[in-house]
Amino acid sequence: MNKTKKSVLLSLSLIFSGAVFLTACTPDNSSNTSSTSSPQQSTETQQPAVVEIEGLVKNQEEYFEAIKEAKPGDTIILADGVWQDFEIVFDAEGTEKEPVTLTAQTKGKVIISGQSSLKLGGKHLIVSGLVFKDGYSPTGEVISYRVSKGRLAYHSRVTEVVIDNFNNPERFEVDFWVMMYGKHNRFDHNNLVGKRNAGVTMAVRLDQEESRENYHRIDHNYFGPRPILGSNGGETLRIGTSHYSLSNSFTTIENNFFDRCNGELEIISNKSGNNIIRGNVFFESRGTLTLRHGNDNTVENNVLIGNGVDHTGGIRLINARQTIKNNYMEGLAGYRFGGGLVVMNGVPNSPINRYHQVKDSFVENNTLVDVDHIQLGAGSDPERSAVPENTTFKNNLIFHKANKDSFTIYDDMSGIKFSENVTNKRNSFQLKTGFEAKEFTVSRAENGLLYSDDPSLAGVGIPKDVKPVDKNDVGVSWYPKTEPQVDFDSGKEYQTGGSGKNIIDVINAAQAGDVITVAPGEYTIEKTIELTKPITLRAVTPGSVKLYFQRTTLFSLLNGGSIKLSGLNISGANSPDNGGNAVFRTARRSMLNNYRLWIENSNFIDLNVNHSFNILSAAKGTMADSIVINNSTFKDVSGSILKLDAETDNYGIYNSEYVTITGSKFENVGGAIADYYRGGTDESTFGPHFLMTESVAKNIGFGKKNWNKTSLYLHGVQVTTLAGNRFENAQPLLVNHTVGEPVTKFINNDFINTAIPVVNELNSEKKNTATFIENTHRQGEL
Repeated sequence: MNKTKKSVLLSLSLIFSGAVFLTACTPDNSSNTSSTSSPQQSTETQQPAVVEIEGLVKNQEEYFEAIKEAKPGDTIILADGVWQDFEIVFDAEGTEKEPVTLTAQTKGKVIISGQSSLKLGGKHLIVSGLVFKDGYSPTGEVISYRVSKGRLAYHSRVTEVVIDNFNNPERFEVDFWVMMYGKHNRFDHNNLVGKRNAGVTMAVRLDQEESRENYHRIDHNYFGPRPILGSNGGETLRIGTSHYSLSNSFTTIENNFFDRCNGELEIISNKSGNNIIRGNVFFESRGTLTLRHGNDNTVENNVLIGNGVDHTGGIRLINARQTIKNNYMEGLAGYRFGGGLVVMNGVPNSPINRYHQVKDSFVENNTLVDVDHIQLGAGSDPERSAVPENTTFKNNLIFHKANKDSFTIYDDMSGIKFSENVTNKRNSFQLKTGFEAKEFTVSRAENGLLYSDDPSLAGVGIPKDVKPVDKNDVGVSWYPKTEPQVDFDSGKEYQTGGSGKNIIDVINAAQAGDVITVAPGEYTIEKTIELTKPITLRAVTPGSVKLYFQRTTLFSLLNGGSIKLSGLNISGANSPDNGGNAVFRTARRSMLNNYRLWIENSNFIDLNVNHSFNILSAAKGTMADSIVINNSTFKDVSGSILKLDAETDNYGIYNSEYVTITGSKFENVGGAIADYYRGGTDESTFGPHFLMTESVAKNIGFGKKNWNKTSLYLHGVQVTTLAGNRFENAQPLLVNHTVGEPVTKFINNDFINTAIPVVNELNSEKKNTATFIENTHRQGEL
């Protein structure tokens, strides 16, 4: 549609002092046709004039007719409402001056739901104003810059579009939200929030000659929170693949905001050459901007803020002729491959999918403030033995308020020339040349970043003209950037009691974050409580409430469900005489939403009516962000406390990111305190993590169904700490190291009639890395 005509039509609204009615029926959700009815004309009152919007389509049939006839300059407008199961094929030929446009009648009020997708093919196309939510793509892509392999998009733009939790319900069914093909395309000012299933959020593909040297631009987008996937395949943005990584892409990624993008180790995975990644902000995102494959890339003027959040990383350097300059990194806590600045070792004569040697690269004028780990020669092992070569590390400013040496050197770094770098004075420093240690302070400039107060250092680190893009200036302005998770205890408080049915009714009526306080008494829960929201359930006075349950499970954690249990007594005495009961159980099949299970000041007893009665049973395809047990007691349990061993395919997948146990007691438990399993040798994740402190375990692991014969079984756990615990008459503790550089510490534990913990290095010839400090081992004392 001619833009001038559209302006004239819309300006008609100014003629009327009253309301203007635009005829647009809500699209029919069940078919490709819709009916309209004319407003009844009053014989007494003149109705306002009706303004038809040229190009408005009200259903799928009208859309497909319109796209058949589309010509340069036309605009197709989707009517406000929900468009269900709509596979949009936007195939047209526009011109530079007269593109073909697909847009919403009202931005944000055209909802694309159900099994829907958008494919672009042709030249000079523009899409804007749509929201994808409450569904998922029936194909492998939600938005694709191609209709088919032979019909790609060129000089086309997707802008002000939202994809919000538009996920395949199967957690490990792979799809991609945005896939760019063709050349000279742009993706800008969009919101991509809540990718929960496997697959990269957005990718640039180079698998056809027509998509290489593409000169795409990806800018001013809001990459909203992506939760921990617990597996490889959770990148937020990828440019290329390893197979075509020696090809050039010439893609520019600039002025985007990456907000808590935690899917896996790589936030941006660059796998092609001659790309520019500049001016982006990474906020509290676990992982790194990774130059995984491809040469001749530039990373500049990016700001990476960790605020000390676990595993927040910076930039990882691999391959040749890379330039990393004028980047700002602050408060990054990540280490090893997820460190603040990581220079990798390569594989000699590396195959295309492994690690190419770092050479002829530049790391200059970067500022690193309170970055805990700078890793040089990371990954060094018999395979990755090619050290960096002919690389410059120059004019960088490094400041750490704790005066710590952040550098870890894994191999010969003589191939890196260090010069004119400045650090604040350290207690010790491994690198003797190329660094000046000075006493200086830092303060924030107008751009919010820290700079040295010493005028002589004005030219070291990033310049003051770096302007971080603001979260409010990216994505769309008309769609809220909501928090990804509702905190416990953040809602209203309700009181209940009288009967188990009352408790169930109040839980079902509660909203996310609400607190339900139970009056003193004993209650029988006759039905499984299904949780689809985070709630807190607590006794009005700790220990004054006792819950019995009559189903095989008391709490079923379904998608969206989380629970904090406080001050309750839970008894399994009235549970059915079945093997495999559980107090808490996840959905029996794949769950998209990560859950939280927090238990405090509570007691669990009589969970032994039959074998394998677990506290928590997690199913395959489910993931806990955190499991926290604090100051609680578990007595007479025939199964395990935490059964987290369902992911046995050895793909690097696991059932919980963090398990934390503090100040708790376990007695007469037939299984293990935790059966915690992560198989395979993939290095793309940070977890699992296990922490157990100041707890007592007595008579643990002697049940007939405890096949591992352990009191604690940790296979593939990346970070393990046991400190200040006492194990009495317990089966051995077994830790299997499987990949990477796992950190395992046993500190000040007392083992009575319990074997010393066993730590195995299953896939490495390296010396055992476990640390044992001030533990005691005694026999014959109970």
